[in-house]
Amino acid sequence: MLMSRSEFLTPYTPYQPEISQGGLQVMFEYQTAISELTGLAVSNASVYEGPSAVAAAGYLAKLTNGKGRFVASAGLHPHSLETLRTYAHGYDIEVVEVPLKDGVTDPEAWAAAIDDDTSAVFFAQPNFLGAVEDASALSDAAKNSPAVVVAQVDPITLGVLAPPGECGVDVCVGEGQSLGQRLDFGGPSFGFFAATEAYLRRMPGRIAGETKDVDGRRGFVLTLQTREQHIRREKATSNICTAQALNALGGVVYLTWLGKGGLVELGELLVQRTHYARETLSALDGVVKAHEQPVVREFALTLDVADSHAVVARCQAEGVNPGLALEDGGLLVAITEQRTKADIDRLAEVLAAAVAAERAGAGQEVAA
Repeated sequence: MLMSRSEFLTPYTPYQPEISQGGLQVMFEYQTAISELTGLAVSNASVYEGPSAVAAAGYLAKLTNGKGRFVASAGLHPHSLETLRTYAHGYDIEVVEVPLKDGVTDPEAWAAAIDDDTSAVFFAQPNFLGAVEDASALSDAAKNSPAVVVAQVDPITLGVLAPPGECGVDVCVGEGQSLGQRLDFGGPSFGFFAATEAYLRRMPGRIAGETKDVDGRRGFVLTLQTREQHIRREKATSNICTAQALNALGGVVYLTWLGKGGLVELGELLVQRTHYARETLSALDGVVKAHEQPVVREFALTLDVADSHAVVARCQAEGVNPGLALEDGGLLVAITEQRTKADIDRLAEVLAAAVAAERAGAGQEVAA
Protein backbone atom coordinates (compact mmCIF):
# COMPACT_ATOMS: atom_id res chain seq x y z
CA MET A 1 0.00 0.00 0.00
CA LEU A 2 1.32 3.44 -0.95
CA MET A 3 0.79 4.92 2.52
CA SER A 4 3.13 2.33 4.04
CA ARG A 5 6.07 3.08 1.73
CA SER A 6 8.94 4.47 3.77
CA GLU A 7 9.40 7.61 1.68
CA PHE A 8 5.84 8.64 2.63
CA LEU A 9 5.53 7.00 6.05
CA THR A 10 8.70 8.21 7.79
CA PRO A 11 9.67 11.72 6.49
CA TYR A 12 9.39 14.75 8.74
CA THR A 13 8.24 18.24 7.70
CA PRO A 14 10.28 19.12 4.56
CA TYR A 15 12.30 22.19 5.52
CA GLN A 16 14.06 21.94 2.15
CA PRO A 17 10.92 20.77 0.36
CA GLU A 18 12.15 21.03 -3.23
CA ILE A 19 14.54 18.14 -2.54
CA SER A 20 11.49 15.86 -2.16
CA GLN A 21 9.79 16.22 -5.52
CA GLY A 22 7.69 13.10 -4.97
CA GLY A 23 6.24 14.41 -1.73
CA LEU A 24 5.42 17.77 -3.27
CA GLN A 25 3.80 16.13 -6.28
CA VAL A 26 1.54 14.12 -3.95
CA MET A 27 0.51 17.39 -2.26
CA PHE A 28 -0.16 18.96 -5.65
CA GLU A 29 -2.21 16.01 -6.90
CA TYR A 30 -4.20 15.98 -3.64
CA GLN A 31 -4.93 19.71 -3.95
CA THR A 32 -6.04 19.22 -7.56
CA ALA A 33 -8.40 16.41 -6.57
CA ILE A 34 -9.97 18.44 -3.75
CA SER A 35 -10.39 21.48 -6.01
CA GLU A 36 -12.13 19.38 -8.66
CA LEU A 37 -14.29 17.67 -6.05
CA THR A 38 -15.47 20.91 -4.42
CA GLY A 39 -15.61 23.09 -7.53
CA LEU A 40 -13.36 25.70 -5.90
CA ALA A 41 -10.17 27.19 -7.31
CA VAL A 42 -7.65 26.46 -4.56
CA SER A 43 -7.02 23.82 -1.91
CA ASN A 44 -4.33 23.55 0.72
CA ALA A 45 -2.30 20.42 1.47
CA SER A 46 -4.69 19.34 4.31
CA VAL A 47 -5.35 20.28 7.93
CA TYR A 48 -5.77 18.15 11.06
CA GLU A 49 -9.43 17.07 10.72
CA GLY A 50 -12.91 18.37 9.94
CA PRO A 51 -13.70 20.44 13.06
CA SER A 52 -10.34 22.24 13.01
CA ALA A 53 -10.95 23.01 9.33
CA VAL A 54 -14.24 24.69 10.30
CA ALA A 55 -12.47 26.77 12.95
CA ALA A 56 -9.69 27.68 10.51
CA ALA A 57 -12.33 28.94 8.09
CA GLY A 58 -13.63 31.16 10.88
CA TYR A 59 -10.16 32.63 11.37
CA LEU A 60 -9.89 33.22 7.63
CA ALA A 61 -13.14 35.19 7.80
CA LYS A 62 -11.89 37.20 10.78
CA LEU A 63 -8.73 38.13 8.86
CA THR A 64 -10.81 39.04 5.83
CA ASN A 65 -13.44 41.36 7.27
CA GLY A 66 -12.79 41.78 11.01
CA LYS A 67 -16.49 41.46 11.87
CA GLY A 68 -17.74 40.26 15.26
CA ARG A 69 -20.30 37.48 14.69
CA PHE A 70 -20.35 33.93 13.35
CA VAL A 71 -23.73 32.55 12.29
CA ALA A 72 -23.79 28.75 12.44
CA SER A 73 -26.51 26.27 11.58
CA ALA A 74 -27.47 23.83 14.33
CA GLY A 75 -27.02 21.21 11.62
CA LEU A 76 -23.23 21.44 11.90
CA HIS A 77 -21.61 18.44 13.55
CA PRO A 78 -21.57 19.06 17.34
CA HIS A 79 -17.79 18.63 17.43
CA SER A 80 -17.43 21.31 14.76
CA LEU A 81 -19.73 23.68 16.64
CA GLU A 82 -17.82 23.10 19.86
CA THR A 83 -14.46 23.71 18.17
CA LEU A 84 -15.75 26.83 16.44
CA ARG A 85 -17.02 28.22 19.76
CA THR A 86 -13.64 27.52 21.38
CA TYR A 87 -11.77 29.42 18.67
CA ALA A 88 -14.36 32.22 18.56
CA HIS A 89 -13.96 32.79 22.30
CA GLY A 90 -10.29 33.57 21.74
CA TYR A 91 -11.16 35.94 18.89
CA ASP A 92 -13.87 37.64 21.00
CA ILE A 93 -16.43 36.72 18.34
CA GLU A 94 -20.06 35.87 19.15
CA VAL A 95 -21.44 32.60 17.75
CA VAL A 96 -25.15 32.70 16.87
CA GLU A 97 -26.72 29.26 16.38
CA VAL A 98 -29.65 29.00 13.96
CA PRO A 99 -32.10 26.16 14.72
CA LEU A 100 -33.31 23.45 12.38
CA LYS A 101 -36.86 23.29 11.08
CA ASP A 102 -38.19 20.05 9.57
CA GLY A 103 -34.68 18.63 9.59
CA VAL A 104 -32.90 21.48 7.77
CA THR A 105 -31.68 24.96 8.66
CA ASP A 106 -34.65 27.27 9.26
CA PRO A 107 -34.41 29.61 6.23
CA GLU A 108 -36.22 32.52 7.87
CA ALA A 109 -34.17 32.38 11.07
CA TRP A 110 -31.00 32.01 8.97
CA ALA A 111 -31.71 35.12 6.93
CA ALA A 112 -32.73 37.10 10.02
CA ALA A 113 -29.51 36.20 11.86
CA ILE A 114 -27.20 37.55 9.13
CA ASP A 115 -26.35 41.25 9.40
CA ASP A 116 -23.57 43.71 8.56
CA ASP A 117 -21.50 42.52 11.54
CA THR A 118 -21.52 38.88 10.42
CA SER A 119 -18.01 37.64 9.70
CA ALA A 120 -18.93 34.18 8.42
CA VAL A 121 -21.86 31.80 8.09
CA PHE A 122 -21.48 28.03 8.52
CA PHE A 123 -23.68 25.15 7.42
CA ALA A 124 -23.20 21.43 6.76
CA GLN A 125 -24.03 19.52 3.59
CA PRO A 126 -25.60 17.08 4.33
CA ASN A 127 -26.26 18.23 7.88
CA PHE A 128 -25.73 16.30 11.11
CA LEU A 129 -29.17 14.65 10.83
CA GLY A 130 -28.33 13.50 7.29
CA ALA A 131 -30.67 15.96 5.55
CA VAL A 132 -29.60 17.58 2.29
CA GLU A 133 -29.63 21.37 2.71
CA ASP A 134 -30.52 23.93 0.03
CA ALA A 135 -26.92 25.13 -0.23
CA SER A 136 -27.64 27.76 -2.88
CA ALA A 137 -30.41 29.37 -0.81
CA LEU A 138 -28.28 29.42 2.35
CA SER A 139 -25.38 30.97 0.42
CA ASP A 140 -27.56 33.54 -1.33
CA ALA A 141 -28.96 34.73 2.01
CA ALA A 142 -25.48 35.96 2.97
CA LYS A 143 -24.50 37.64 -0.28
CA ASN A 144 -25.67 41.12 0.76
CA SER A 145 -23.51 40.97 3.90
CA PRO A 146 -19.71 40.91 4.35
CA ALA A 147 -19.94 37.29 5.54
CA VAL A 148 -17.75 34.53 4.17
CA VAL A 149 -19.93 31.52 3.28
CA VAL A 150 -18.47 28.31 4.73
CA ALA A 151 -19.85 24.84 4.00
CA GLN A 152 -18.74 21.73 5.87
CA VAL A 153 -19.27 18.94 3.36
CA ASP A 154 -19.16 15.14 3.44
CA PRO A 155 -16.89 14.58 0.42
CA ILE A 156 -18.19 11.13 -0.44
CA THR A 157 -21.64 12.65 -1.16
CA LEU A 158 -20.28 14.93 -3.90
CA GLY A 159 -20.74 12.19 -6.46
CA VAL A 160 -24.48 12.94 -6.32
CA LEU A 161 -24.70 16.45 -4.80
CA ALA A 162 -23.78 19.71 -6.52
CA PRO A 163 -20.22 20.92 -5.84
CA PRO A 164 -20.17 23.69 -3.21
CA GLY A 165 -18.42 26.01 -5.67
CA GLU A 166 -21.52 25.90 -7.88
CA CYS A 167 -23.76 26.84 -4.93
CA GLY A 168 -22.16 30.17 -4.01
CA VAL A 169 -19.91 28.80 -1.27
CA ASP A 170 -16.70 30.75 -0.59
CA VAL A 171 -14.91 28.17 1.57
CA CYS A 172 -15.53 24.42 1.65
CA VAL A 173 -14.11 22.33 4.48
CA GLY A 174 -14.68 18.85 5.77
CA GLU A 175 -13.54 15.59 7.27
CA GLY A 176 -11.62 13.24 4.97
CA GLN A 177 -12.26 10.03 6.91
CA SER A 178 -14.70 8.71 4.30
CA LEU A 179 -12.04 8.99 1.57
CA GLY A 180 -10.39 5.64 2.04
CA GLN A 181 -9.30 6.13 5.66
CA ARG A 182 -9.43 3.35 8.24
CA LEU A 183 -11.46 3.82 11.41
CA ASP A 184 -8.39 3.38 13.67
CA PHE A 185 -10.49 3.94 16.83
CA GLY A 186 -11.34 7.49 15.71
CA GLY A 187 -8.10 8.63 14.11
CA PRO A 188 -5.95 9.76 12.56
CA SER A 189 -7.63 11.21 9.49
CA PHE A 190 -7.31 14.52 7.66
CA GLY A 191 -9.31 17.67 7.05
CA PHE A 192 -9.63 19.35 3.67
CA PHE A 193 -9.83 23.08 3.00
CA ALA A 194 -10.74 24.64 -0.36
CA ALA A 195 -11.72 28.18 -1.27
CA THR A 196 -12.19 30.66 -4.08
CA GLU A 197 -9.01 32.34 -5.28
CA ALA A 198 -9.91 35.55 -3.43
CA TYR A 199 -9.00 33.84 -0.12
CA LEU A 200 -5.78 32.20 -1.28
CA ARG A 201 -3.40 34.21 0.90
CA ARG A 202 -5.50 33.78 4.04
CA MET A 203 -5.75 30.00 3.89
CA PRO A 204 -4.09 27.93 6.62
CA GLY A 205 -1.31 25.40 6.18
CA ARG A 206 0.74 24.84 3.05
CA ILE A 207 0.08 24.93 -0.69
CA ALA A 208 2.24 23.15 -3.26
CA GLY A 209 2.55 24.57 -6.77
CA GLU A 210 3.77 23.44 -10.18
CA THR A 211 6.65 25.22 -11.94
CA LYS A 212 9.64 24.61 -14.25
CA ASP A 213 13.31 24.40 -13.32
CA VAL A 214 16.20 26.19 -15.08
CA ASP A 215 16.25 23.45 -17.72
CA GLY A 216 12.53 23.75 -18.42
CA ARG A 217 11.59 20.52 -16.67
CA ARG A 218 8.37 20.17 -14.69
CA GLY A 219 8.87 20.59 -10.96
CA PHE A 220 7.01 21.30 -7.72
CA VAL A 221 7.58 23.85 -4.96
CA LEU A 222 5.91 24.97 -1.74
CA THR A 223 4.20 28.07 -3.11
CA LEU A 224 2.68 29.26 0.17
CA GLN A 225 3.28 28.25 3.78
CA THR A 226 1.68 30.93 5.92
CA ARG A 227 2.23 29.26 9.28
CA GLU A 228 3.89 30.97 12.22
CA GLN A 229 7.11 28.93 11.91
CA HIS A 230 7.83 30.34 8.46
CA ILE A 231 6.71 33.96 8.70
CA ARG A 232 6.15 36.56 11.41
CA ARG A 233 3.68 35.28 13.98
CA GLU A 234 1.33 38.25 13.62
CA LYS A 235 1.15 37.60 9.87
CA ALA A 236 0.53 33.84 10.14
CA THR A 237 -2.83 32.30 9.21
CA SER A 238 -2.26 29.12 11.24
CA ASN A 239 0.21 27.23 13.40
CA ILE A 240 -0.43 23.92 11.64
CA CYS A 241 2.80 21.94 11.58
CA THR A 242 2.77 18.43 10.12
CA ALA A 243 -0.88 18.63 8.98
CA GLN A 244 -2.04 15.16 7.89
CA ALA A 245 -0.08 14.65 4.67
CA LEU A 246 0.16 10.86 5.00
CA ASN A 247 -3.60 10.50 5.38
CA ALA A 248 -4.16 13.02 2.59
CA LEU A 249 -2.08 10.71 0.39
CA GLY A 250 -4.55 7.94 1.19
CA GLY A 251 -7.39 10.29 0.26
CA VAL A 252 -6.01 11.17 -3.17
CA VAL A 253 -5.18 7.51 -3.89
CA TYR A 254 -8.78 6.59 -3.04
CA LEU A 255 -10.24 9.35 -5.23
CA THR A 256 -7.94 8.43 -8.10
CA TRP A 257 -8.86 4.76 -7.75
CA LEU A 258 -12.57 5.61 -7.85
CA GLY A 259 -12.35 8.15 -10.65
CA LYS A 260 -15.18 10.54 -11.47
CA GLY A 261 -17.46 7.77 -12.72
CA GLY A 262 -16.74 5.62 -9.70
CA LEU A 263 -17.55 8.46 -7.30
CA VAL A 264 -20.92 8.96 -8.98
CA GLU A 265 -21.61 5.21 -8.93
CA LEU A 266 -20.68 5.04 -5.25
CA GLY A 267 -22.94 7.99 -4.44
CA GLU A 268 -25.88 6.41 -6.25
CA LEU A 269 -25.28 3.12 -4.43
CA LEU A 270 -25.26 4.92 -1.07
CA VAL A 271 -28.52 6.72 -1.88
CA GLN A 272 -30.22 3.45 -2.88
CA ARG A 273 -29.12 1.50 0.19
CA THR A 274 -29.78 4.39 2.55
CA HIS A 275 -33.28 4.84 1.12
CA TYR A 276 -33.97 1.13 1.60
CA ALA A 277 -32.69 1.24 5.17
CA ARG A 278 -34.65 4.37 6.01
CA GLU A 279 -37.93 2.99 4.69
CA THR A 280 -37.38 -0.43 6.27
CA LEU A 281 -36.50 0.88 9.72
CA SER A 282 -39.18 3.59 9.82
CA ALA A 283 -41.79 0.90 9.10
CA LEU A 284 -41.00 -0.80 12.42
CA ASP A 285 -43.37 -0.44 15.36
CA GLY A 286 -42.23 2.47 17.54
CA VAL A 287 -39.85 3.89 14.92
CA VAL A 288 -40.53 6.95 12.73
CA LYS A 289 -38.46 9.23 10.50
CA ALA A 290 -37.14 12.31 12.27
CA HIS A 291 -37.71 14.34 9.08
CA GLU A 292 -38.80 13.86 5.46
CA GLN A 293 -35.86 15.62 3.79
CA PRO A 294 -33.74 13.90 1.11
CA VAL A 295 -30.71 12.02 2.46
CA VAL A 296 -27.57 10.47 0.98
CA ARG A 297 -25.91 8.13 3.49
CA GLU A 298 -27.16 9.12 6.94
CA PHE A 299 -30.61 9.62 8.39
CA ALA A 300 -32.22 10.28 11.75
CA LEU A 301 -35.01 8.29 13.35
CA THR A 302 -37.18 8.94 16.39
CA LEU A 303 -37.79 5.97 18.67
CA ASP A 304 -40.84 5.71 20.92
CA VAL A 305 -38.68 5.17 24.00
CA ALA A 306 -37.49 7.34 26.87
CA ASP A 307 -33.80 6.70 26.21
CA SER A 308 -32.37 5.66 22.84
CA HIS A 309 -29.02 4.91 24.50
CA ALA A 310 -30.65 1.87 26.11
CA VAL A 311 -31.87 0.68 22.71
CA VAL A 312 -28.38 1.05 21.26
CA ALA A 313 -26.97 -0.97 24.17
CA ARG A 314 -29.50 -3.76 23.55
CA CYS A 315 -28.57 -3.88 19.86
CA GLN A 316 -24.86 -3.93 20.61
CA ALA A 317 -25.40 -6.86 22.95
CA GLU A 318 -26.67 -8.72 19.86
CA GLY A 319 -23.56 -7.79 17.88
CA VAL A 320 -25.19 -4.98 15.89
CA ASN A 321 -24.31 -1.29 16.15
CA PRO A 322 -27.51 0.52 15.10
CA GLY A 323 -26.10 4.03 15.08
CA LEU A 324 -25.58 7.01 17.34
CA ALA A 325 -28.07 7.67 20.13
CA LEU A 326 -29.40 11.25 20.12
CA GLU A 327 -31.39 13.24 22.64
CA ASP A 328 -35.15 12.78 23.00
CA GLY A 329 -35.20 9.22 21.69
CA GLY A 330 -33.34 9.99 18.48
CA LEU A 331 -31.10 7.62 16.54
CA LEU A 332 -28.67 8.62 13.78
CA VAL A 333 -28.02 5.79 11.31
CA ALA A 334 -25.17 5.69 8.77
CA ILE A 335 -25.03 3.40 5.74
CA THR A 336 -21.80 2.72 3.86
CA GLU A 337 -21.07 0.83 0.65
CA GLN A 338 -19.98 -2.14 2.78
CA ARG A 339 -23.45 -2.65 4.22
CA THR A 340 -25.54 -5.15 2.25
CA LYS A 341 -29.29 -5.65 2.09
CA ALA A 342 -28.86 -8.62 4.42
CA ASP A 343 -27.02 -6.39 6.91
CA ILE A 344 -29.85 -3.86 6.81
CA ASP A 345 -32.49 -6.56 7.27
CA ARG A 346 -30.55 -7.89 10.25
CA LEU A 347 -30.39 -4.37 11.70
CA ALA A 348 -34.16 -4.05 11.31
CA GLU A 349 -34.72 -7.35 13.11
CA VAL A 350 -32.46 -6.45 16.03
CA LEU A 351 -33.72 -2.86 16.31
CA ALA A 352 -37.36 -3.97 16.33
CA ALA A 353 -36.66 -6.37 19.19
CA ALA A 354 -34.65 -3.78 21.14
CA VAL A 355 -37.33 -1.09 20.83
CA ALA A 356 -40.05 -3.56 21.83
CA ALA A 357 -38.05 -4.73 24.85
CA GLU A 358 -37.33 -1.19 25.97
CA ARG A 359 -40.99 -0.16 25.63
CA ALA A 360 -42.09 -3.25 27.53
CA GLY A 361 -39.61 -2.52 30.30
CA ALA A 362 -40.84 1.06 30.57
CA GLY A 363 -44.42 -0.19 30.78
CA GLN A 364 -43.56 -2.54 33.62
CA GLU A 365 -41.89 0.29 35.55
CA VAL A 366 -45.01 2.45 35.17
CA ALA A 367 -47.23 -0.42 36.32
CA ALA A 368 -45.02 -1.02 39.34
